[in-house]
Amino acid sequence: MQTKDLLQEIQRLPLTKRIYVVEETIKSIKKEEMSNQMEMAANELYDDYLKDKELTAFTSIDLDNFYETK
Repeated sequence: MQTKDLLQEIQRLPLTKRIYVVEETIKSIKKEEMSNQMEMAANELYDDYLKDKELTAFTSIDLDNFYETK
């Protein structure tokens, strides 16, 4: 289906259904954009985590049991 055809079909819908289509489309765009931003941020920091031991100093105790004290 072409974009033009899709838009014509959406215009034929009742107002509440058109609003629903717009809301769901915006949600999917936001979700995709957030995912892209998170991936870019992770890629930018990847080398830092490989080379900077201060950023990963506590990973050596990741498997240790943790007990909270009061």
